[in-house]
Amino acid sequence: MPKKHNKLLIRVKLGGFLVLGTGILSWALIAAELVPMEQLGEKIFMDTNLAVNRTQACVSCHDPATGYTSPDSWINRGGAVLEGAIGDRFGNRKPLSAAYGGDSPVLHYDDIEKSWIGGTFWDGRATGWLLGDPLAEQAQGPFLNPLEQAQPHARQVVIRVAHSDYAGLFEAVWGAKSLDFAKDVSGTYERIARSVAAYERSADVSPFNSKFDLFWENALAAGKDITRITAAGIPGGMGGGGMGGGGMGGNPQNNPARWEHYRNLGLTDTELQGLAIFNDRNRANCASCHTLTPGSAGYPLFTDFRYHNIGTPKNPENPFYTMEEKWNPDGEAWVDHGLGGFLKSAGFPPEVYEPELGKFKTPTLRNVDLRPSEDFVKAYGHNGFFKSLDGMDGIIHFYAWRAMMDNGGMGGGMGPNPNLFPVPEVAQNRVTMQPFSFMMDGGKLLAFMKTLSDGYFQR
Repeated sequence: MPKKHNKLLIRVKLGGFLVLGTGILSWALIAAELVPMEQLGEKIFMDTNLAVNRTQACVSCHDPATGYTSPDSWINRGGAVLEGAIGDRFGNRKPLSAAYGGDSPVLHYDDIEKSWIGGTFWDGRATGWLLGDPLAEQAQGPFLNPLEQAQPHARQVVIRVAHSDYAGLFEAVWGAKSLDFAKDVSGTYERIARSVAAYERSADVSPFNSKFDLFWENALAAGKDITRITAAGIPGGMGGGGMGGGGMGGNPQNNPARWEHYRNLGLTDTELQGLAIFNDRNRANCASCHTLTPGSAGYPLFTDFRYHNIGTPKNPENPFYTMEEKWNPDGEAWVDHGLGGFLKSAGFPPEVYEPELGKFKTPTLRNVDLRPSEDFVKAYGHNGFFKSLDGMDGIIHFYAWRAMMDNGGMGGGMGPNPNLFPVPEVAQNRVTMQPFSFMMDGGKLLAFMKTLSDGYFQR
């Protein structure tokens, strides 16, 4: 069972540095000026008093130092699920990043693409069907979740806000008597959630100031379309397009999408090649799900807002398996069905939910490697099964292995070890992956992903 996580993470802006209970980070992040609603959302986000026993805030599980996800390296090494406000209560998944989620649309089924799109949480259950905003609906969830902040009713959350030192700011934002919990609990609770969503959309949480963003701006200024970049000419390709989506031969000047044409815009050659491999349909093709399509702010969000089953194995250390029957009646036999499980619980018929079993929302890759120190362990996947990006048991290697396994290996009896990773938790509905060489491409992909960490430059 993971150790209890009681660390209080209160954020203070001091001299342009981000300060936590663990000390000043090695990188500086100049906080943007927040408008009053964003300021209010920040105060709610940081307020431990809103948990039933006043011990847990949103920031307790969504730490700026790790890209607004889990702050506990020790827990990430194992079950990856954080303990709730009440001791020995655990949810079933690792925390999704609270940053860069504001563009996710209301959950809906696209008849043309034959895909569910939008919503938030790993399984899409914060649909936006009630408030018209999935991010605001997500903010309502943890306060009342008995395995998280564990308040028994929205009324208790509203009362705590009404007695907070920022109650005046709340009424300045939402109007006089907007905290009148005796008359309008649901309306006030909605305003609390919308304030948190405003903060999560702010330039403080979603600043678009990574090394990649500077490169993106430089490329736009130079008239370069990054979404077209290919890995042509980079040794190591395994896809149908030959060596790197176009081969090694030919005159680079004849193909303006070749990676060489994006030099001198802010990325090193290794980072640039990683981006090209990431984007090339005949190479790793990561951008088919972690798209380079610009969002509302004009920068890529590295998610398609869709749901996929990549074949992630169970995480046997997940503490949810040992939760009492009240919370997990299936015990160790519990299976996480993701979007399909939510749709089933929402009353959809089998023909709707069965094709979605095992699918989870594509997470943003922004801040995917952001960590307070080099030895800090981040967990990846909805259940935190993967403990690194680039290790032999890491998620990049898993993607390469899965793709080769599904495509018959390397041919000639030279396929990868079929037992390198455990079997998928949910075998059906798995997405098709594009084969690529982990040995040739993994390091370049990692170098590119490291450029997605916030705090590289000041706006």
